[in-house]
Amino acid sequence: MQPDSAIYYARRQRVLEQMGEGVMVIATAPEVPRNRDTHYPYRHDSYFYWLTGFNEPEAVVVLVGGAEPRHILFCRERNEEREIWDGFRYGPAAAREAFAFDEAFTYDALDAELPKLLENQPLLAYLIGRDMAWDTQMMGWLNAVRGKARSGVHAPNRLVDARIWLDEMRLIKDGHELALMRRAAEISTGAHRAAMRATRPGGHEYEIEAELLSAFRRGGAEAPAYTSIVASGANACVLHYVFNNRPLRDGDLLLIDAAAEFGSYAADITRTFPVNGRFSAAQKDAYELVLAAQTEAIAAVRPGAPWNAPHEAAVRVLTQGMVDLGLLHGEVDGLIESNAYNRFYMHRTGHWLGMDVHDAGEYKLQGEWRPLVPGMTLTVEPGLYIRPADDVPEAFWNIGIRIEDDVAVTESGCEVLTTPPKTVAEIEAWMRG
Repeated sequence: MQPDSAIYYARRQRVLEQMGEGVMVIATAPEVPRNRDTHYPYRHDSYFYWLTGFNEPEAVVVLVGGAEPRHILFCRERNEEREIWDGFRYGPAAAREAFAFDEAFTYDALDAELPKLLENQPLLAYLIGRDMAWDTQMMGWLNAVRGKARSGVHAPNRLVDARIWLDEMRLIKDGHELALMRRAAEISTGAHRAAMRATRPGGHEYEIEAELLSAFRRGGAEAPAYTSIVASGANACVLHYVFNNRPLRDGDLLLIDAAAEFGSYAADITRTFPVNGRFSAAQKDAYELVLAAQTEAIAAVRPGAPWNAPHEAAVRVLTQGMVDLGLLHGEVDGLIESNAYNRFYMHRTGHWLGMDVHDAGEYKLQGEWRPLVPGMTLTVEPGLYIRPADDVPEAFWNIGIRIEDDVAVTESGCEVLTTPPKTVAEIEAWMRG
């Protein structure tokens, strides 16, 4: 049995308790071709992995509720020839033992076995609408059961999106998950430190991306948690810039939004710093404004506070700062009410974080921002993006700044998981070496 199999078994039991009578079916992600004869690096489906800890493709978990609950896995069979080419496979018998399942079948047995599992069940839950091919397959299995109506067999008469249970459970991280997220944050923090040290005029954005990727793997991460953004100069004003091919020029800022995935959990960090190691006066003013906004936003992360509280705190600080810097003109309250700040700050201040970078979970409940509770993990990432314009002081042109950290809600407030250099003094001292 895998060391953590009891964790995944307990999660499945919680799902069954919530669901009651019925059947839940969750498939992992398919392999995706990159070109004619290779695939993209495989990454399992997050919902499936959260329930199983099993990371092979061509796998499905089936949970059968009721008086005698059953945990069932469908996976690839052992195949000596394919294992010579592609590596080890558990096969049903070993997977059942290692991952604490009651039963296991080959993946090819789905068509024969799943209709039997759906017979005379009141409910079928799966990830409705996420994959049209999977929807079609589910309807085929349901129709196979309906075809037995004259024999007195009935099909589930309720279809439920499994996310109504899984998203809420995934939103609150347990101790095992938080430990993995702390390690992802630690690896990512080290990568940002290495990237700062490697940055100098005359290099290229892709060289810094290479430093990040190298540090992720040296730290034991499986992969980047998302495509790295390494954006210098005007590129930093493009929120999802990923070309990473511009020369690093003296006097420019470099914005890096990059982090690692460890144990299938993501970190998400952004730092902005001068290519030459020293902030200009205008860069420093803009940077310290964003840092002040982030400080206020992090202070707003505590149990009972509404989800939107960090964003509102950041927006107020940023809007006042935009007035002080001459970017906006008018009363702060009016500028906030009219969304005038959106010209220079057009995204929200954070998102849920976990197995997915933008993780599962609703932000509102019954139309109101949901309250934060211990175990939630989120990012806090205010920014300022100043494009050239006639009414913008020229000293601020093409300054793009974002500062992002990962934060876990605790019983008494919050824990900041990510710790690369952040103040002007810390950044300049670190880059001096």
